[in-house]
Amino acid sequence: MTVRGVLWLLLFSGAAIGVSGYSVTTSKANVRAEENTDVDLTCSFSGDFGSNILLRWKFKDRKGSQVFVVHDGKPTAPYADRLNVYGGSNLRFSKVTRKDTGVYTCEITSADKTQVGETEVTLTVLVPPSVPFCKVPSSVTTGSTAILSCFDESASPRPTYKWYKNNVLLPDNPSNVAGFKNATYKLNSTSGELKFPAAAKTDTADYYCESLNDAGPAQKCRAMKMEVRDLNTGGIVAGVIVALLLVALLIFAVWFAKKKGYLPAKKESSSKMNQSYQAAPSGGGDDADFTQKSSFVV
Repeated sequence: MTVRGVLWLLLFSGAAIGVSGYSVTTSKANVRAEENTDVDLTCSFSGDFGSNILLRWKFKDRKGSQVFVVHDGKPTAPYADRLNVYGGSNLRFSKVTRKDTGVYTCEITSADKTQVGETEVTLTVLVPPSVPFCKVPSSVTTGSTAILSCFDESASPRPTYKWYKNNVLLPDNPSNVAGFKNATYKLNSTSGELKFPAAAKTDTADYYCESLNDAGPAQKCRAMKMEVRDLNTGGIVAGVIVALLLVALLIFAVWFAKKKGYLPAKKESSSKMNQSYQAAPSGGGDDADFTQKSSFVV
């Protein structure tokens, strides 16, 4: 490209910027501060917005919930006692807490509401790791899936996790480390999950997890034993046999009770039902026959 071409490109770029000169920026996009200290979040905007701008700051926490910190240029109620707006659009926190960790968005709108610009500032309130919550199954059947979990909710920035087996550190990628190439576990250092897709007896051991970040010393949970056992087929067979014996014993008891008359016999069906028809008396001859037939005479 010739010198003249470069000059034309620069002139064109400058013209383009001049046409769309609405911009919102920050002097520090990533802010780190210790808990209970003062913190400034900066936000500046170009003069094209004018002096009578509409200012809003939005906050999204680590769980994804979003709220307004500043609305129409004023701190909202939950932040009014520890937050000030200065310099037209900057924020100053007094004594930030771990709950303030998240992403803050500065939004500038022109007075006529025709132009909107925004910039983001990520605030990380430094909180050292705490003792993580660990979950280790005490007994696992050979060949089944075993999942061990580890979680530290308070640490900021988000911690990473390491697992130990009998006080030996388990590498994240066992296939790349000599001595662990035959290991079948899968370790996620971000989520803290240690998974054995098909547990083997060699996986029986004491396990504990460690939470780490750069805000303070690492913390670990107490070691817990996981034992991998073969399926107890003998116990299952014995249980089935016992159940069958109990059923047989119940059947024999019912039969024996009936035989000895301990159970009431079935009642005759209403003495074979009351007969509504009475047989004619014997030896009556014609009179008897007449008596029977006379009941049909009207």
